[in-house]
Amino acid sequence: MHKPLISTDIAGQLVFLGTGTAHGVPMIGCGCPVCTSPDPKNRRTRCSVVLGLPEGNLLVDTAPELRVQLLRERIGLIHAVLYTHDHADHLFGLDDLRIFAQYLGHDLPIYCNEQVEARIRRSFDYAFDPVTREYPAGGVPRLVFRRIDDVPFDVLGTEVVPVPLRHGRFHVLGYRFGSLAYCTDTNGIPPESIARLQGLDVLILGALRHRPHPTHFSLSEAVAVAGQLAAERTLFTHICHDLDHAKTNATLSGGMELAYDGLRVPLRLT
Repeated sequence: MHKPLISTDIAGQLVFLGTGTAHGVPMIGCGCPVCTSPDPKNRRTRCSVVLGLPEGNLLVDTAPELRVQLLRERIGLIHAVLYTHDHADHLFGLDDLRIFAQYLGHDLPIYCNEQVEARIRRSFDYAFDPVTREYPAGGVPRLVFRRIDDVPFDVLGTEVVPVPLRHGRFHVLGYRFGSLAYCTDTNGIPPESIARLQGLDVLILGALRHRPHPTHFSLSEAVAVAGQLAAERTLFTHICHDLDHAKTNATLSGGMELAYDGLRVPLRLT
């Protein structure tokens, strides 16, 4: 008997599935005030967002907690996936995509660059084995790659503008969707990317902790970049256990605040 699909309508919204660093918050074995805080906004799963676009739901990155995140937000359908880079905390929930080909009736489109595709093919080789690909839909992830680079492209009825970023020695991508930009793991934005981030309503930017870090903006560095870009609203993500949600937000001004898991933000795509 066919059962109805449970999926919340998120059209015109971006939903933060996770806002935490690679360790997540609470961090395993840590008894610090943030890790033991009763405030639910201090509980941060690994970074990912989903956008309700005109032709479906676009997932950005597959965090290790992906199944839990989608169940928590009651989002039962993903129409396409877009990757920022190939690090484990942004990739290793990919196996949880296996159900969507069954729901969609076709392989799930994956938008990524050559490096991310190569990592996926190595780490999830069983998904591309000729034998396992004969399993019924839902047995393994059924994926079809759509190669991207630094040139704008269309996904689910929306133009997506890649924003090249530095992440220590790694080159990663942020993305602009209309008047909103998502730039997570980074500690450097090249001048040509600064030009792609002008006139934003919403900037989402990584801000790891107070102390400097070799591959991520500290909070003060992220605040400085946000001040330069002057978006109407700036939301910081990829946050470790150094930053208490309420106490940190009390120190921020100028439309800046920490994001949290489950936060929803309106999208303006035109």
